[in-house]
Amino acid sequence: MTQLTGEYTVQSFDAATLPEDQISRFAEWCKAVKLGFHDSMPGDDLIAKILRNARHDNRVLTGVYQESTPEYGLAAESPVATFGTFTKNLNVGRGQEIPAHLITAVTVRPTHRRKGLLTRLMTEDLRRAQENGLAIAALTASEGGIYGRFGFGVATYERSLTVDVTSRFRLRQAPAGRVELTDPRNLLELAEGIFDRFHAATPGSIGRARFYPMLASGFMDEKGEESKDLRAALHYDADGTPDGYVSYRFKGWNTEPYTMTVVDFVAATPEAHLGLWAFLASLDLVERIEVESAPAQDALEWALEDPRCVEAKEPRDMLWLRLLDVKAALEAKRYPLDGSLVFRVEDPLDLVGGTYRVVVVGGTATVTEVGDDDVDDATVELTLGVAELSSVYLGGVPAATLAEAGRIEEHVPGAVERLGLFLTPERPVHCHTHF
Repeated sequence: MTQLTGEYTVQSFDAATLPEDQISRFAEWCKAVKLGFHDSMPGDDLIAKILRNARHDNRVLTGVYQESTPEYGLAAESPVATFGTFTKNLNVGRGQEIPAHLITAVTVRPTHRRKGLLTRLMTEDLRRAQENGLAIAALTASEGGIYGRFGFGVATYERSLTVDVTSRFRLRQAPAGRVELTDPRNLLELAEGIFDRFHAATPGSIGRARFYPMLASGFMDEKGEESKDLRAALHYDADGTPDGYVSYRFKGWNTEPYTMTVVDFVAATPEAHLGLWAFLASLDLVERIEVESAPAQDALEWALEDPRCVEAKEPRDMLWLRLLDVKAALEAKRYPLDGSLVFRVEDPLDLVGGTYRVVVVGGTATVTEVGDDDVDDATVELTLGVAELSSVYLGGVPAATLAEAGRIEEHVPGAVERLGLFLTPERPVHCHTHF
């Protein structure tokens, strides 16, 4: 327990080791999160499911509690602010992964804002993660204007798709492999392994929480209830091994055109990706497929004879990153070309601010922090904030775009271009994991 002021205390607990006699504490924390995101209050069954998933993910949960509450106010056991963390691997490209400190369930009760609660929780948590040796933090944001001040930058995007699967839908060539319907419950066993293959091949991907196999298999929908209307299909490669799956549900006969909504779609190979789309387009009586979380760049449009079958909303920010150790994060990557770059990083939290020299030989980087006595303005090739460095880190956000926006300052001509070339990913970045 930590005393914030005379008015608040902070308490953290590890879901994996939470004793049974403190389940009510977890329940109040869950209700506070639901309150913050305007969701329905969970019952005992849902709280039990959430706790099982939290234990599986080894989540650490933090609440800020009011020392005294007024008559008729919410109980003192209900936190006025919540904060959750856990660790999953981030694919940083070219087969390399590093542990990422994931931040989730961030809420502050509206009557307790502007009191520094989020700032205190976030800054102390980031420093603690840095001390624990984690090189990068990540989150997905419900609001776009909150986390830049803590050094987070948008690193990946996603979009929503509506696909016309009438006679207009024609792939340029038949995809390899075959697709078969399956009982959605089988995905509780299969989904994780298929996703692991997707994750290993996709820069920007983050390992999934336990909730996702539960969702894909119908054991637990977004409201925590068992799905009765879910359908699923598997794609098999030439050897008969499942390498992709889709789970989906019908939107109802009252919706026209008749529409299927994708619940989860994971393909470990390009063949599985197109094969599953061919399957969805073959569903009887269905004219439209809706996908909520699709890649910002998708091979489907290029595989269609008529790419206008795909209507996409404008890409929206998905994964936000925050470097906690510039040297470790950059040395964890592999690079498509050799060379060197010297740049200055500015950090509002003073966690990684400084000047760094990166030298890449044989695709491997050596990063050295250059002391103030060893560098002058003439040797620094560009200056950027930690949020900007975090945005370009995966290569999904072009350095040149941030420079044109005035967010990267180039001191030596060509330095921004070189940074962008260093960070070019081997394929489009995509994070398929919300948390």
